[in-house]
Parts: sequence; C-alpha cells; structure tokens
Amino acid sequence: MTDKTLYTVTVYSENQVGLLNQISTIFTRRQLNIESLSVSASAIEGIHKFTITTYSNRDMMEKLVKQIEKRIDVLRAFFYTDDEIVFQEVALYKVPTDKLLDDSHIEELVRKHNARILEVNRTYTVIEKSGHTDETQALFEELSRYELMQFVRSGRVAITKSTVEHVSLFLQEQQYRQNQL
Repeated sequence: MTDKTLYTVTVYSENQVGLLNQISTIFTRRQLNIESLSVSASAIEGIHKFTITTYSNRDMMEKLVKQIEKRIDVLRAFFYTDDEIVFQEVALYKVPTDKLLDDSHIEELVRKHNARILEVNRTYTVIEKSGHTDETQALFEELSRYELMQFVRSGRVAITKSTVEHVSLFLQEQQYRQNQL
C-alpha cells in the first residue's frame, strides 16, 4: 500500500453552474474523498477558485488534475503539498454562556488558543478560531468538556508561496496568443 499525503487542489474557472458537480464526479470516479472544499472569487476579476483537499499519492494527483483540466469550463488546475502553500481554516464554537460565566477556564482556553469571542448573549457564546486543522481540533476537544452546543469548521483556504498566482501566467499566454491572431 502506498503512503497517502494530504494534497490541496486548486481549480480556476469562470463561475459556471454545474462545474462543482463535474469536479466532484471526477473525484468520485477515482475513489478519492474530498476532505474539504471552498469556492470563492480569486484575485483575478471574473475567475473563481476552488480549493479542495484530498488524501492521495503524487501519481494519482497528476492524473486527477489532467482529468479536471479536460472540463471545458476549467481554465487550469494545480495540486500542492502543505509546504508549497500558506493555508488556514476558520472554526466556530458555540458554548452555553452560563458555563463561560461560571468557569474562567473557557476564557483561559480562548486566550491560550488565540481565539476570539464573536457574540455573547444570555443563552450562548460564539467563539472563533482560525488556524490549521490540528489547532481548531485541539480547541474543539478542550471546549467539548463544557457542553459544546455547536461546532463548524470551514474548508481550507490557501494561496501559493509563489509571487504570482499560477493561473495568471496561463491567462497572459492566452492573451498573447489572441493578440497574435
């Protein structure tokens, strides 16, 4: 059995209906589970960026990206290991306010984990933590002792350590070719 690494796949496209379904079908056909997913506008006007994480090996990732790029609405796709990108997640935790008021330990946990309190009302308090999965998970485990009411974690958001967004070079090449016609 080959070792599996967590990879981050970025897919650049125009904002097209149905593309997410097409991309997820490619993962399903290759029996790859999507660990996290986030979609947003990119730094380039009119271009959206899908950020997807999955466990696999390098060979499978190369094939996956080639398959994704065959989709007509996809401009480019890339895959990265954690050391090639800067990434974060956001987690929200809802705890009973009375637990926060009765026990100073929750406030200490917020400070210790560099989290922040977003909202406090009579019933609940919402705490926010951004960081890597292991960091947001650690706070989750500690807050679970205090009747955690709700918990949610976002998908990964990531940017490359490169000075330019890789799709920018592709778009410049496309523009150059169009100007040559």
